[in-house]
Amino acid sequence: MDKLKQLIASDMEAVDAVIRTRLHSEVALVNQVGEYIINSGGKRLRPALVLLSAQAFGYNGKYQHDLAAVVEFIHTATLLHDDVVDESELRRGRETANALFGNAASVLVGDFLYSRAFQMMVDVGEMRVMQTLADATNVIAEGEVLQLLNCHDADVDVANYMRVIHCKTAKLFEAAMRLGAILGKASVADEDAASKYGMHLGTAFQLIDDVLDYSADEAQTGKHLGDDLAEGKPTLPLIYAMQHGSKQQADVVRHAIEQGDVSRFGDVLTIIRDTGALDFTRQQAMQEAEAARACIAGFADSKHKQCLLELAHFAATRQF
Repeated sequence: MDKLKQLIASDMEAVDAVIRTRLHSEVALVNQVGEYIINSGGKRLRPALVLLSAQAFGYNGKYQHDLAAVVEFIHTATLLHDDVVDESELRRGRETANALFGNAASVLVGDFLYSRAFQMMVDVGEMRVMQTLADATNVIAEGEVLQLLNCHDADVDVANYMRVIHCKTAKLFEAAMRLGAILGKASVADEDAASKYGMHLGTAFQLIDDVLDYSADEAQTGKHLGDDLAEGKPTLPLIYAMQHGSKQQADVVRHAIEQGDVSRFGDVLTIIRDTGALDFTRQQAMQEAEAARACIAGFADSKHKQCLLELAHFAATRQF
């Protein structure tokens, strides 16, 4: 991550300037909520992907900064809506916007960020850009609904779980990489390869997020262990534990998912560890990371390509 930050430091400063300018509204509450969530300490991976992809294909114009900001606005809007749906109180160690400002303000400011993002993409004046982001936001919304339907359903299988990941998380990673390739006027084959890299990277990233919900240092992640269990989310560690544990172990996990019973978190955590569910999920994340690296192996050598290769490894091995 340090190498990534150094490589694109000046570009990220330009992206931050775009964000500050385009976040402005005549409505004070929009500014207040928007500033709070934008400055809450995220990794900014998605806008970084736009920059790395564009520059890997030789683009160095202003639109990379605009589109990186667009991607961050879309991501931030999904976070605002997510936290309302999940009734979350903490994100990255800070109060969520909905806990601080209320659900109504969070939802409506999320809507503002979506609409501002679409104003900005229209300014770019490239139909492929608009198509990519319109498709991505639609798929992300479907993923949110799928996840809602899966909550407290202990019968969700791996395929259904992976579908949610691909829609809800990986799609914006995929779109970010495709946007950079479009700006860099990459070939059709390279554009598709870049977007597939993003899909695999986003999948690896979410798989590790699901591991960290049962293994992380809370001070590092700013998230309570067991939040996913409390929300009844049947993530891969839980699915694997039910499939490979004893009937008694499977029943404990099933009950915890169906009831959102966080009081059984200690029992569930023991079962997850005993069945090797976390190790299995980490292995799946590493497979996704290797698939991501393979997608861009044929790209011309550059610092940006090397950073993308290392970023895939980071996504599958991170501890925060």
